[in-house]
Amino acid sequence: MSFTNLYYKRAVGTPRDCYVCYKPTTTVLATINTVDFIYTCEGHLSDPEFATQIGESSDGAGGARKMGLSPEEIAKVKEEWEERQKKKQEKAKEQDRGKKEGDAEAKTEDKDETKKSPPPSKSPASPSGSSTPNTPTHQRYTLHRDIFSMRLGEHRKRKQTAQARALAPLLPGAPRSPLPFS
Repeated sequence: MSFTNLYYKRAVGTPRDCYVCYKPTTTVLATINTVDFIYTCEGHLSDPEFATQIGESSDGAGGARKMGLSPEEIAKVKEEWEERQKKKQEKAKEQDRGKKEGDAEAKTEDKDETKKSPPPSKSPASPSGSSTPNTPTHQRYTLHRDIFSMRLGEHRKRKQTAQARALAPLLPGAPRSPLPFS
C-alpha cells in the first residue's frame, strides 16, 4: 500500500533522532493514517529542499498576502460573499413557500400556524461560531520529490522484508545429509 505525499506536523513526547541531522527532536511529520512518519528538526521544515508547507497560514490570510490584498479589500469581499449567501437563503425560502402555496392543504395549515404562534426568530443561543467546534489543525507539508521517493523505497523494502519473513518458514530447507560423490 503506497501513500500520498501529504504529511502533517505533530509534536511527540519523547525525542528521537532527526531523519537528516540525527539531532534529538520532538517534531514529527506523519501521513494521515500514520503509514509513514519522519522525525525532523524545525530547521529542516523551512528548507525547501526537504519539505514545503502547503495550505494557508494560521490567520487565514496567507494566500491573500501573497496576492498583495489589503485587509480592507478582504473585508469587502467577505461582506459581498455574505450578502450573496443571504440572498440564496431567501430564494430557497421563497421557493419552499411557492411549493406550499400550490397545495391547498398546506396553505390552510400555514395560516393556522401563523395564528397560533408568531414567526420564529433567530435564536441567539446558536451563533454560527459555536456550531462548529474549534479543532486544532496541523500544518501540512509535502516532501521534496527525491526525499519522498526515498521514503517510498524504504517503505517498499520494509514491506518486502516482512513478506520474506512470512514466506521463509513455508519454503523447504536445505538437505542436511552429505552428498554422495560418484
